[in-house]
Amino acid sequence: MTEPPPPPPRPAASILHVDMDAFYVSVELRRRPELRGRPVVVGGTGDRGVVAAASYEARAHGIGSAMPSVRARRLCPDLVFLAGDHAHYAEVSAQIMGLLRSYTPLVEPLSLDEAFLDVGGVGRLHGPPEVIAHAIRTRLIHEHGLAASVGVAPSTFLAKLASEAAKPRADRAGTRPGAGIVVVAPGTELEFLHPLPVRALWGVGPATHDRLERLGVRTVGELAALPEAAVVSALGDASGRHLHRLARGIDERRVDPDQQPKSVSHEETFAEDLRDPDELRREIVRQADAVGQRLRRHGVVGRTITLKVRYGDFRTITRSTTRSVGVDTGPEIARAAKVLLAGIDTSAGVRLIGVGVSGLVADGPRQLELDAPAAGWDDASRAVDAIRDRFGDGAIAPAATAGPDGVRVARRGRQQWGPDAPG
Repeated sequence: MTEPPPPPPRPAASILHVDMDAFYVSVELRRRPELRGRPVVVGGTGDRGVVAAASYEARAHGIGSAMPSVRARRLCPDLVFLAGDHAHYAEVSAQIMGLLRSYTPLVEPLSLDEAFLDVGGVGRLHGPPEVIAHAIRTRLIHEHGLAASVGVAPSTFLAKLASEAAKPRADRAGTRPGAGIVVVAPGTELEFLHPLPVRALWGVGPATHDRLERLGVRTVGELAALPEAAVVSALGDASGRHLHRLARGIDERRVDPDQQPKSVSHEETFAEDLRDPDELRREIVRQADAVGQRLRRHGVVGRTITLKVRYGDFRTITRSTTRSVGVDTGPEIARAAKVLLAGIDTSAGVRLIGVGVSGLVADGPRQLELDAPAAGWDDASRAVDAIRDRFGDGAIAPAATAGPDGVRVARRGRQQWGPDAPG
C-alpha cells in the first residue's frame, strides 16, 4: 500500500500585530508629562463630543472610546479632557510605521496606531518573531516614549487577538500591567482561541452576537462545535461560513503592504443642529474638498458618492449615487452630494452630516461624462494640492469655506470626537 502523504507543515508564528497602548493619550502625555498617572482622555470637549481615547487611569472609572463626553465627566469629575490633534498623531504614526518597516517591508497599517507585520523572511537578519517583537517594543519605548502590545501568531486574525490579550487592563480595582507580548505557537491555536467570548471574532457585531446567543453560543469554542449548516442557517451563507472557519482557527488572509482604502469619507457632528440648507451645502463643500484631497493623495478615484445625515433625534439616513466614471475632486464630489441633499428634508435639524466616496480604483485615464462640468478641475485641484503641501491646508480653500474668522478646514479625526466646547 502507498503510504499517505505527510501532513502539510504548520505555519510558523511569523505574523506580528503591533498595537499602541492608548495611543492618542500617550502621545499627549509626552507633551504634558505632569498629567501622567491622572485620568486623562482625548476627545471632543463640547456637550456633543465623544471620547476618542482614554488613559488606563480613566478606564478604571469605566470610561472608554466612543463614550459621550458628558457621561465620561459624570463618571469621573476629576477627568482631564484634552482636545485632539490628529495632524500630530499622524506625524507620530508615520515615525512608528517607519520603525516597523526597518524590520520588514511587509507592513500593513490598519490605522494610525496598529499594523500587521510578516517577519517570516527576515529571521536571519533580525532573529525569531518573538525576538523581533521584544526589539520593537523596546525601541518604541526608548526612541518614542510610547508603549505597545504585540501579538505573535501564525495568522493575522490570531495575532490581533494575541495583542489584545497582551494589553494592560483597568477596572475599579485599578490598572494591571499586561504581558506586553503574547505568542500563539503553532499547535496551540485552538487552545488560545476557543475560551474567548464569541464577540472576539471579526465580524461579530451586536446583531450577529444576539443571533448567536439565541443558539446558545457564548464562546468561540461553542461556535466551532456547531455544524456549519446551523451557523449558515442562522447568519447567512457568507457570514456563517466565514465565522465558522475563524472559530476553527482557519484564516488565509495575508499581510498586504499595498492595501488600498475601500472608501474615503469625512463626517462631523455640529455643536447645534443645522436647519439652513445653505449652511448644510457649505458643510458639504468643505467636507468634499477634504475627501477629494485624500483621494488624490492615495492615487485613487471613486464612482459612488454617499451623503450621510443624522438628525437631532439620532435618526440616520444615507443616500448614494454612482457615476459612470471615477472622481477625486472636491467640486465634483460636492456637486453630487448637494443633489442628494436636495432630496432630503432637513427642517427637523441636522446633528451630523458626512460625505464619502467608495468604489475606489487606481487613478488612470478618464472618459468625460456628457453631463460633466467644464474641464479644468483636475489641474486646478492638483495646483491646490501643491499650494497646501507648501503652505498648509489653510492656505487655500473653496470660497464657501471662508468666513470672517478665516478658512474652516475639514481636518481628519474630527469625526472621531465631535465638537469642542466654545471658547
